[in-house]
Amino acid sequence: MPYSVKGKTVLITGAGRGIGKRLALGFAQAGARVALVARSQGELDLAKLEIEQAGGTALRIRADVRDLEPMTAAVDRIRAVYGSPVDVLIGAAGVPGPIGPLLRTKPKAWSETIEVNLIGAVNSCRAVLPSMVEKRSGKIILLGGPGSEYTRPYFSAYAASKTAVVRLVECLADEVREHNIQVNCMAPGPAYSHMTDEILHAGEELAGSKEIEAAERVRVTGGEAPEKQVQLAQFLASDRSNHISGKLIHVNDDWKRLERENMKPELYTLRRVQKI
Repeated sequence: MPYSVKGKTVLITGAGRGIGKRLALGFAQAGARVALVARSQGELDLAKLEIEQAGGTALRIRADVRDLEPMTAAVDRIRAVYGSPVDVLIGAAGVPGPIGPLLRTKPKAWSETIEVNLIGAVNSCRAVLPSMVEKRSGKIILLGGPGSEYTRPYFSAYAASKTAVVRLVECLADEVREHNIQVNCMAPGPAYSHMTDEILHAGEELAGSKEIEAAERVRVTGGEAPEKQVQLAQFLASDRSNHISGKLIHVNDDWKRLERENMKPELYTLRRVQKI
């Protein structure tokens, strides 16, 4: 059964490519009013064109999630153009960061990964939360990634930043629960993107044999089906997930049962404890 997001105003960061673009296309096709945020104007233009050719509605805004002021301005512009505040934030902006043993990575590249993946998520939340609190409703979905559920050697900056995003989600969910705002982290699984190419380009010496093998599989198969990723995101964006907040949910979890069951506090947390 589809999860209704028709008429909702959805802000998606990192919407110019990769999973962010996949989700933007999926939400637009489902009748949502999508606002695309990314740093590349060319990628934004292409994503908007694809959405509109498929009959959807999209607004493109060039902004860097590392800077709060442009993100706040983006939210104001969305409200002015669509006539309503942001109902759903999907934080998909992210970079793989430096690949290799910690001592061989550059400190600046490490810091930039934290700025984009973590501070960018924080800025996105800061930008949308005031209006969500005001109207007493809202959905925030931040994307997790490999390394937040298990260790990921040679990708320490990415893994640390994504693990921090999960804890951010858990803390923020408790802070805004009384305002009827749900905050969750979605682990979308692998998808072929520029990150895949960066891993393959780094080679086995820097990335490790397991990462290279996994990236090769993703390049051949394309990774998880876009439909699975879109469906989970739409569930978390819909009213049918109002009882779920502060959770880390993977696209391959048996998440559909969560719609019918009460969530135990220890389920789907940062440590992935799943006691019955």
